[in-house]
Amino acid sequence: MLSKPATIILGLINEKPLNAYEITKMLNVMNIKSWFNIADSTVYTTIKNLEKKDKIVGFIEKDGNMPEKTIFSLTTKGKQEFLDTLRESILNFDYDTNVFSIASFFLNALENEECKALLNRRLDVLGKYLEGINAQVEKMKNDKESLLHIANVKRHSELVKAEINGTKIILENC
Repeated sequence: MLSKPATIILGLINEKPLNAYEITKMLNVMNIKSWFNIADSTVYTTIKNLEKKDKIVGFIEKDGNMPEKTIFSLTTKGKQEFLDTLRESILNFDYDTNVFSIASFFLNALENEECKALLNRRLDVLGKYLEGINAQVEKMKNDKESLLHIANVKRHSELVKAEINGTKIILENC
């Protein structure tokens, strides 16, 4: 699975070939930096690493008197790993909600039917998490655990409920 910065960069390049400067500008336009800490230096480093690993390829473009710039596009290998990461990010849940948030920006890279099927499977996964949390809370109550400990476990159920609601909203627009 790709790192979060690599997923974002490949997702943007998948939409259209871009240079590094355009990628940093897109991150600002998409307001990603407000909820995911990705520095411009990380973008440039990640691009170099993706190029070394044959996931993107750059070609030089010259526009009039402007300096040369390298425009990047996905390789077949990069496209496949990007799509695999999207699928895995949709179906796996942990409490790092940035993984799904990043994937959700690029769901249009998948066919509509696959996107809907994956999101419905995600709802099933989240539903099972919620059932497990609720069972854990009941056990804790029966075991007379600390109310503070129970409250912290219940808080996790609220996070899962928020993910369920967010997934439903995205599913409606897929």
